[in-house]
Amino acid sequence: MEAILSEEPQALTSKELVPTPSGRGQRGQSFWAIAWSVLRRRPSGLLGLLIILVFTVLAIIGPYLYPSPLPVDTNSILAPPSGAHVLGTDFEGTDVLALIIVGTRYVILSAALAGFFIAFFGTVLGLISGYFLGWTDSVIMRITDFVLTIPSFPLLIVLATVWKFGDPLSMGFVLGIVGWGALARAVRSQVLSLRERTFIEAARGLGFSPFHIITREVLPNIAPYIGMKFLLGVTGAIYAEVGLFFLGVVPFSVSNWGVMLNFAYRQAGAMYSSNALTYLLAPLACILLVTLGVVLFLDAADEILNPRLRRS
Repeated sequence: MEAILSEEPQALTSKELVPTPSGRGQRGQSFWAIAWSVLRRRPSGLLGLLIILVFTVLAIIGPYLYPSPLPVDTNSILAPPSGAHVLGTDFEGTDVLALIIVGTRYVILSAALAGFFIAFFGTVLGLISGYFLGWTDSVIMRITDFVLTIPSFPLLIVLATVWKFGDPLSMGFVLGIVGWGALARAVRSQVLSLRERTFIEAARGLGFSPFHIITREVLPNIAPYIGMKFLLGVTGAIYAEVGLFFLGVVPFSVSNWGVMLNFAYRQAGAMYSSNALTYLLAPLACILLVTLGVVLFLDAADEILNPRLRRS
């Protein structure tokens, strides 16, 4: 008994108290094995992933399949779908399928960049605000409240008068800086609930720096939530950018689905003539498919990233 009492207790690290997520899952499975298992069990999630991958591939190879300038057939203006033109032609005689594929890159890349900027700004500011509190928290939250107070879409219309959206990076950045407020508040709330947990207290007691605690202990626990918000931010960005081009408040310097909707409505008279119906419905169908793919994949991704759902 004395020998046992005289033994010096070993120090517990924060990793030993509460393991943080790693590349191994339940029963030693890798992350990719878990993901594949969930997707096989949820065919809808697999379908959503396939839809996302299809549009991603089109965004990458689209301009190479149909180099600029696109061919114009003046004898087939607003032609119906046929063997030569699967989705018909527009008011200039350009193949609608070619316009859809070429315009995919701008839409998908802009939306992905917007989702990245939303996730980046919202996560960084939310982590700093929730962990350090004090005047840092007050300043960041007042800025966040200001961002949330301003209506995003009217602000985008105003910015469109002074900002050129000719490249996806510009569009994605502007969409990102007006959309990070809600995520910052949500991340702050998550951090406030985590900062008093035992493993965070243990990390402080062991002398780890705030940077280490935030990046190695706090961030892995909220990473699944941030991933979900990234995908939702992508769909929201698609609606916003397509809406800007459809309203005509952004110069038509690039070809994308929003420009097609604008031309179908204003130039081709799609609301009054059935000849331009496929020209109008094609970009709408693409927007619907991308949204459907994200929603279906989110359901499976929630289970992939959340160990509690896998155990249940």
